Amino acid sequence: MSDPGEYSSNLKQIADSEFDTALRRGFWRSVLNWFNKRNNNLLPFDEVRKVLPIHGQYYAGLHEIQLDKVVGSVARYNDFDRAFLPRQRHIRQRWINIDIAKMTDVVLPPIEVYKIGEIYFVKDGNHRVSVARDKGQVFIDAQVTEIATQVKVTKDTDINTLIREQERLEFFEKTQLLTIRPAARVELSIPGQYGKLLEHISVHRWFMGERWQRPVPYPDAVAGWYDEVYLPLAKVIEEQKILKGFPGRTVSDLYLWVIEHLWYLRTQYQKDVSLIEAAAHFAREFSRTPRSRLNRMFSKLAEIMADQTSVEIGMLPEDLMIDGGENQPKTKNSSGESDSPDTENG
Repeated sequence: MSDPGEYSSNLKQIADSEFDTALRRGFWRSVLNWFNKRNNNLLPFDEVRKVLPIHGQYYAGLHEIQLDKVVGSVARYNDFDRAFLPRQRHIRQRWINIDIAKMTDVVLPPIEVYKIGEIYFVKDGNHRVSVARDKGQVFIDAQVTEIATQVKVTKDTDINTLIREQERLEFFEKTQLLTIRPAARVELSIPGQYGKLLEHISVHRWFMGERWQRPVPYPDAVAGWYDEVYLPLAKVIEEQKILKGFPGRTVSDLYLWVIEHLWYLRTQYQKDVSLIEAAAHFAREFSRTPRSRLNRMFSKLAEIMADQTSVEIGMLPEDLMIDGGENQPKTKNSSGESDSPDTENG
């Protein structure tokens, strides 16, 4: 008959080894996601809740939920990564205890989660989720409290997406653009930019008032801005296929950037510049396609050959593809970072 103490010691060694393996996998997963510019963090429940319009919550009962949809935590979002692999050594003992319980078929209580949209945030049971996922488990029993919101939340959602979606909802609620122009498509990819669209509407409302010599109702200003300002430039962007030079961006992103670039060109050259001219110039200057970047490099080389640009010792070819910034339209997102067409945005 085997010694119970020896059996327990073997289980401890196995669980200890499995924790180390999971910790290493978590490290290399973090490296890979950093390299590929993918978010690897668990969503913090309180931060998500702050940026969402909440319409109440209710207890939804005991359910079997998909583990790959558990992507957030109430309090342990720094201890695990997006796949619930361990990140911290201080959770070792608790993780090992849960692992041993799984190996000895101990029935563990259901975890407790909040559900927002399609995803879940762990209130109690983070270590149980981590061990279960490490073992290849697909489902887990959970006591579910559902939080109601109009914002679409999926397992690929990050904080910036939530902020942007909330701003989008607020923009459409304030402007009632979809009521005024049901076919309108306005979608920004960077947080903190919908406020600029509201500023454009306010400025256009003032110009309309000057033109009509009377106060302009806000719905009329929204319709006028969309028909006379936004839509003409959006059509130019689409017809000129400018969006192809800016992967991951939207027509509305380009609308904001080209409008600012149009103002720059008119100020710089003190002459009228058309929307088509401004859009084409913007695409030539800031497109992120390899061909466009090479064209900019060769243009800089031509300037150097003509002694128009100084060459610094150690300057690399990629340095020649960087715009000096004079023409670069820059905006600030909600975190205070610069958002220009060549800014990487995770």
